[in-house]
Amino acid sequence: MTPVVIALVLGAAVLHAGWNAALRSSLDRLRGIVIMSMTSAAVAVPFAIALPLPAAASWPYIALSAVLQIGYCFFLVRAYREGDFGQIYPIARGASPLLVTLGAVLFAHEHLPPLALLGVFLVSAGIFASARGVDRRHLGSVLAAIAAGVFIAGYSLADGSGARLAGRAESYAAWSFIAQGVPMPLIYLGLRRHFPIQSFDRQTLRAIGGGAVSAVAYGIVILAMAISPMGAVSALRETSILFAAVIARVFMGEPLTPRRIAAVTTIAIGAACLSLAH
Repeated sequence: MTPVVIALVLGAAVLHAGWNAALRSSLDRLRGIVIMSMTSAAVAVPFAIALPLPAAASWPYIALSAVLQIGYCFFLVRAYREGDFGQIYPIARGASPLLVTLGAVLFAHEHLPPLALLGVFLVSAGIFASARGVDRRHLGSVLAAIAAGVFIAGYSLADGSGARLAGRAESYAAWSFIAQGVPMPLIYLGLRRHFPIQSFDRQTLRAIGGGAVSAVAYGIVILAMAISPMGAVSALRETSILFAAVIARVFMGEPLTPRRIAAVTTIAIGAACLSLAH
């Protein structure tokens, strides 16, 4: 990767941790993530109009990514119901490369290279350390975070492949945001029986800002995966786990104990090893 791509992906990692922190702080997280998705779609519309349509071969990947991202949103909301941000976020992010690797072993009968084996060990140890001592009432959040990791893995693979087939990665990213963002308010309407935006109060404006940040963050990642090795981009992106720990301490007042520092660092290093091994 070039220095510019590295800088962009690191910036995307900070932004990703930031919008997740905003979601965790929301009073109504379902409403928050729906408004974020709507905003990301709105930000993408001008680009979708100005850019040529993605190649036909990429549209199935856009549809698949949209379905997986919607599932991810709902599991993420559930994961943030209990538990600290600095605890749940690393589990969700770390579970993704771990589950992809284990799935390749179980279903594709792949043999793991030493780097992947090291990654499996480190992520597993880090997740165990993060989840250790969790109240049983909060166990559902940990399981939901792991499920969110499954969806992260799925849509990341779909987008990495689809962006390369699209002809223009920017166009693919724009239509991906629209495909995911348009159904979200309809789903919310079906669940809550009212539109998510009733007024532009502080929580609404925060969600709108988070949606814009989310669009920029993942748009950068899609562009990077289209021009650089997906494993290297994914590995660098996992630094968001470390940024999340800092955000949790500085802006949310969560404890940053030596055990938590060790756990999130272990997950980040392990996730990077797994991404680089593929």
